[in-house]
Amino acid sequence: MNFTLPLKNVGINDIANVGGKNASLGEMLQNLTQLGVSIPDGFVVTVDAYRAYLAHNGLEQKITDIINTINHDNIESLRRGGMQVRQAFLNGKFPPEMRVEIINCYHKLSEQYGQDITDVAVRSSATAEDLPDASFAGQQETYLNVRGPEMLMDSIRKCFASLFTDRAISYRERFNYDLMQLGLSVCVQKMVRSDLGASGVAFSIDTESGFKDAVIINGTVGLGEMLVQGAVSPDEFIVFKPALKEGYNSIIEKKLGNKDKMMVYGEGGDERVTIIPTEEKARKRFCLTDDNVLKLAKWVVIIEDYYTKLRDKWTPMDVEWAIDGLTKELFIVQARPETIHSRKEHNAITEYSIDDESRHEKVITTGIAVGDKIGTGKATIIYSLDKRVTEGHEFTPGDVLVTEMTDPDWEPIMKKASAIITNKGGRTCHAAIIAREMGIPAIVGCGNATDMIKEGMMVTASCAEGDKGFIYEGEIPYTETEYDLSLLPEVKTDIMLNVASPGLAFRFSHLPNKGVGLAREEFIINNYIEVHPLALMQHRELNDRNLTAAIEKKITGYANEEDFFIEKLADGISKIAASFYPHKTIVRFSDFKTNEYYNLLGGKYFEPEEENPMIGWRGASRYYSDAYKEAFGLECRAIKKAREERGLKNVVVMIPFCRTVEELIKVKEVMKEYGLVRGEHGLELYLMAEIPSNILMAAEFAQHIDGFSIGSNDLTQLTLGLDRDSSLVAHLYDERNPAVKRMLEMLISTAKKAGVKVGICGQGPSDFPDFAQFLVGLGIDSISVTPDSVIKTVNAIASAEALIKDKAEVLQVN
Repeated sequence: MNFTLPLKNVGINDIANVGGKNASLGEMLQNLTQLGVSIPDGFVVTVDAYRAYLAHNGLEQKITDIINTINHDNIESLRRGGMQVRQAFLNGKFPPEMRVEIINCYHKLSEQYGQDITDVAVRSSATAEDLPDASFAGQQETYLNVRGPEMLMDSIRKCFASLFTDRAISYRERFNYDLMQLGLSVCVQKMVRSDLGASGVAFSIDTESGFKDAVIINGTVGLGEMLVQGAVSPDEFIVFKPALKEGYNSIIEKKLGNKDKMMVYGEGGDERVTIIPTEEKARKRFCLTDDNVLKLAKWVVIIEDYYTKLRDKWTPMDVEWAIDGLTKELFIVQARPETIHSRKEHNAITEYSIDDESRHEKVITTGIAVGDKIGTGKATIIYSLDKRVTEGHEFTPGDVLVTEMTDPDWEPIMKKASAIITNKGGRTCHAAIIAREMGIPAIVGCGNATDMIKEGMMVTASCAEGDKGFIYEGEIPYTETEYDLSLLPEVKTDIMLNVASPGLAFRFSHLPNKGVGLAREEFIINNYIEVHPLALMQHRELNDRNLTAAIEKKITGYANEEDFFIEKLADGISKIAASFYPHKTIVRFSDFKTNEYYNLLGGKYFEPEEENPMIGWRGASRYYSDAYKEAFGLECRAIKKAREERGLKNVVVMIPFCRTVEELIKVKEVMKEYGLVRGEHGLELYLMAEIPSNILMAAEFAQHIDGFSIGSNDLTQLTLGLDRDSSLVAHLYDERNPAVKRMLEMLISTAKKAGVKVGICGQGPSDFPDFAQFLVGLGIDSISVTPDSVIKTVNAIASAEALIKDKAEVLQVN
């Protein structure tokens, strides 16, 4: 019987005796270090050792008897039984020969790293981890900063006991696993001094949408336990895999977290770790450099590729990483297969949408959305699990759990909740992980949820509106619609999507599509930047202290104001383009009206008042004007960054509201000045066809562009001579008016003669299937619709194409 094994001598076939976590670590040590992946060495205390410990202390029957007395629906019963089992472990003694063998291995590991006594991490590894039908990973304990033989033996004993934490007992009962058939191994691994550096987790899949082509990295300064607990909001990085593999700096999004405290080594003894405030300088910078983000992402892809080949099926991975603050080296300290989204089928999708247009008047607070569902129920606020239980309060199934943050012992309550809301945490905190696994909507990192939500209040938690989760007062009606995409008919006309929010792009990527027909820059600017671009560049000259203070707060983590604008805009564009790669993503340059620009932070200093902004200083006319050209240059530089630095060559640019051919030429000259040239690096240029002059002069416009995209909203109002925002003439507004249809016939005919593409990105085809059928009849190349209209539009187009085919066959017969 082997009580210990060198970590590098175990592999994926040894799960029965070393557990899933240790098997994975050993497999990587053997096969991936030659590919550049750094993994700290160590040794394994085997499942044989665990069973020998049980036998030596006569624990098996005692544990079985206690477990059989537990009422799993009663939290107090569960906690009492779990505590009795764990105490039985902690009172046990190691067989003498086992103790000697473990301590000898520890001394050898210390010598390997040139120390008499070294710091180690002691990690539990259960034999049931990462099974195909359930993820037991994270159910057991890890102990950090363990130093010396006595502390080591104590930590191993505690790891054995952690096989029977309350959450582990409850979790396994839910999946109907025989507790006594499970075994536990322990990894004793050289400790990485991440208390002086940084640590976190990384996934080779987007954990919210199941999008396959992204590496999601979360990190914080110090030890990573603060991130798992949800005690800090981590920094987040998203890396696009296909461009990464081609050697691009493919970081498509960076978000600075609130790392206000950090976990570091304690003074020793029982105080292995302690929590201290994070220095301001460390809070205001990202915990990883871009070079380390890319290195880590490459390692994650290497690990995913290896396990995919090993298992002969796609295997996305969940990885833990750490940076040693002394040596500045990056290490992988753990890796396991991701077991939630990798099992989902995307042919069947469920969409959740809120029907109440006035709901934003009822917003209580917001946070980070986990999942895409909506949950409604009575708010139950729990500050302390101990206090709640001792006071005799029961959490009723269907309640909405509201708390500061959860820890693993809360799992029995969490599974009863219709939604989970926390003040603290990020996408990889405990509450988010458990909610995702259970399919429960969760909104984490709200900051003030326990203050703003009142006990017993009826609330609706919505994760169906992008990255941001909204908590509304009351029971807000919503629609749940299921689709089987495999039943959709095939169509020849390209179906593209109008995508406004980068936060929803990964989710929409699963819909049938041939790319993005319209991505509006103004949505990204309004929601992710929130500052007028000229105010960003010139705020110090305005003598407005409040404006300067607000801008300086926003640009925290960025080199300067211009860098902030370019990076944030490039992030939004990149995330949308990555979601639909390699299909085209047509990005429309900003098309704010003056009154809309005015409402941005600092906009009042730069925007004139216009009687009718709808037909005033907007679109192309701004780009070459001396008053705005510098700001347009930032937009061009953001596009250039997304395409050439990040490798998203599928980005196509589009000019809106361009009144004359001369204007188009001027805009192209300004684009060239800022590094965007049609044809260079495959850059295509499209023109919004939304003004009658675009139709009447289509042949002349076509000489300078690669395609037209019909903006049916503006084209309708300008063809019919009405204000689309006026309720007085709203009854006349209709894209299907014969005059508008004749305009479209003229454009499509001219475009085909000129050999350029023509599509439509206006609202008409989304709202009216018969309008989509009309366009198909004209031979339009693509129809871009809102995501919620894809199903009905595909069916309408299929009907239209079938009708055209039938007519053609009749003519052929005649």
